[in-house]
Amino acid sequence: MIPEFAQQNVKRTKGRYDVSNQLFSRAEELMPGGVNSPVRAFNGVGGKPVFIAGASGAIIQDMDENQYIDYVLSWGPMILGHAHPHVIKSVTERLALGTSFGAPTDMETYLADILCTRHKSVEQVRLVNSGTEATMSAIRLARGFTGKKGIIKCDGCYHGHADSLLVSAGSGLATGGNPSSAGVPEEIAKLTHVIPFNDSEALETLIKENQDIACFILEPIAGNMGCIPPQNGYLTKVREICTKYNVVLIIDEVMTGCRVAYGSAQEIYNVEADITCFGKVIGGGMPLAAYGGKKEIMQKLAPVGDVYQAGTLSGNPLAVSAGCATLEMLPKEAYTKLNDISVTIVKEISNILTHHNIVHSTTQVGGMFSVFFQENAPKNFQEISKLHVAKYSKFFHKLLDNGVYIAPSAYETCFTSLAHDADMLNLTFKAVELAAKEL
Repeated sequence: MIPEFAQQNVKRTKGRYDVSNQLFSRAEELMPGGVNSPVRAFNGVGGKPVFIAGASGAIIQDMDENQYIDYVLSWGPMILGHAHPHVIKSVTERLALGTSFGAPTDMETYLADILCTRHKSVEQVRLVNSGTEATMSAIRLARGFTGKKGIIKCDGCYHGHADSLLVSAGSGLATGGNPSSAGVPEEIAKLTHVIPFNDSEALETLIKENQDIACFILEPIAGNMGCIPPQNGYLTKVREICTKYNVVLIIDEVMTGCRVAYGSAQEIYNVEADITCFGKVIGGGMPLAAYGGKKEIMQKLAPVGDVYQAGTLSGNPLAVSAGCATLEMLPKEAYTKLNDISVTIVKEISNILTHHNIVHSTTQVGGMFSVFFQENAPKNFQEISKLHVAKYSKFFHKLLDNGVYIAPSAYETCFTSLAHDADMLNLTFKAVELAAKEL
């Protein structure tokens, strides 16, 4: 089926998900939970997932030919919208020359140059295939650089599925009701210390009590318990503490990198990491991630140093071409437009919910936003209410039935793209109005 995408509306066969349901039943027989990533199973909101046939711009179409205005955007990468012509052209031309060589290509250096130019804290980078690879490699590098073993993370922040990081990891794990994961040895978990997000005092106290802390890894804007921005001065204080106690500061910008600003979240909050992790947007929808930082730290990596990390498909030419093409279309002014789109969405959704006397709060930074069904927006994982989770699930399904696809979990963030034009926003607001009446 080749989808035909509407321009002024979204096609609906309301209430019909027959093909998706059949596909999911078959998928459950062949894959655990019927999916290849847990949150796709809709366990967080109930019901069965829709299977996507294709996408264009801000619209996705499922196998039943229902169309939706998309605010998941492959969990963030599609900042230009789906199937952007410049990205498609770049990947198509690259594809004709071969898919993988296991040897250096000029595009890898080009992408590294883009990342180093955009971020003051990044002097060298190493390309990998996923955000998990980036974060787990960054932690190994921090341990190798400092000679220490312990790491600190924030409760509810997700940094991928490496053993050391599956402790109080929020997001899909919170949705499933399990704060950690089976299969993670206690000996490894004990090396991971957990503190609340937005609590710099807890960070300093913990470091004082433990002399074996190699690094503190955090999302600058928490994105796996909804979009939760840092409080004023939090990241600055974190930087001061890590410098004071010689702890490597790893800022996980897999989600926020090149999405919330030209120089990522570090530009917004005027903070510099020792190591930064990137993903999602830098791959333009292809499997690509990176970690980078100060040269003295990065030089610990093999082949020049004694910290080993390798990957057959690292810097894959197809993925790198998609990433470079995406970033080429994102000058500084593009982020002003993206922020304006997000501000408009959040403001109007709030107006509609207020009109219908629905208790809520909102958060937004750049191309990320969340709606919480509680009076005050949470500052950390502990402040997310059970009532919000229950109401969010109802809100999700009302929007889905009216042609709007938001994150299928109350613990995830919604995203905007440059393809969300005025028509798409107006259709979104109509769907929110219908959902609010039923809520």
